[in-house]
Amino acid sequence: MSKKKSRYAPTLNDVARESGVSAITVSRCFRHPEKVSDAVRKRVMETVEKLGYVPNSAASALASRRTDVIGLLLPSLNNNVYLDVVSGAFDRAHGTRHAIQIGNHKYSPLEEEKLIRIFLQQNPAGLIVAGGEQTEAATEMLREADCRVVQIMDTDVDPIDLVIGLDHERAAGEAVAGLLARGYERIGFLGARMDTRSQKRLAGYRRVIGDSGGEERIATSPMPSSARLGAQLLADLFARYPDTDAVFTNNDDIALGAYLECQRRAIRMPEDFGIVGFNDMDLLEELNPSLSTVRTDRYRMGHDSVDRLIALADTARPEGAAVLDLGHACMWRGTTREA
Repeated sequence: MSKKKSRYAPTLNDVARESGVSAITVSRCFRHPEKVSDAVRKRVMETVEKLGYVPNSAASALASRRTDVIGLLLPSLNNNVYLDVVSGAFDRAHGTRHAIQIGNHKYSPLEEEKLIRIFLQQNPAGLIVAGGEQTEAATEMLREADCRVVQIMDTDVDPIDLVIGLDHERAAGEAVAGLLARGYERIGFLGARMDTRSQKRLAGYRRVIGDSGGEERIATSPMPSSARLGAQLLADLFARYPDTDAVFTNNDDIALGAYLECQRRAIRMPEDFGIVGFNDMDLLEELNPSLSTVRTDRYRMGHDSVDRLIALADTARPEGAAVLDLGHACMWRGTTREA
């Protein structure tokens, strides 16, 4: 008795799985073979022959049509830093045909990889991702994506296409150098949830303290940032280094907590103790004394990213990446002495 032929037709995803590459790579082997290495293209085509895969030209034509969606993938929506990015992105998209779709991967590289795959299946007009710490598979998908990609927050990343951000190590170093210039000598560092950007700020602190011949005084926690945690970190720092006379913190939540702890202990700011935060949240300038910090333009990161994607939506990627450094500004206020 003869066997019936299987009616199952292999799909592009079957080819990708069997070849050990992404579906985007398989698609590029047919549509843009010059963008795929010879070795990968050979492996994919061998799998195509083995499985009997036949590309669907109608589906390919449909898949090549981009939507008007711009994907915005962020590690948090509870953090005011990223809410400013969202605000800028939505403001720029308002009144255009484009719509912003947000994905929150909660600092999980694997969740970010999953979201990138989902977003790319929707043929977006462009994608915005935070930083350059994606998984290898996610990075490959972004490099091969048939749309423009913007990496925001940092400038010192391995660029994929467009980069808009700032140099966190340099900004932190400038803040610590400013504390030294204002007469503080025993400067500590407080940090929470030490992600890549916080590590860069810590590196800036270490560089300047090392160059000055000072002693590193560091208190960090893997927990999410909060004012309560900032107060606890300063208390821990004082327990180990009671003569500390200033702190630079990895963000404003931690700086606010340190500020409140100083008030609780009746420590005079800026005379006896200095504090500098990072990001410049709105509340800080309203305190008395107002809190010194490093200002970063998160709103513009979101706004300019969408602006670039709208302008370049139908253009091919150039050979080199374009990097826009938005810079930073140290806001010297009431918690630090005059220089």
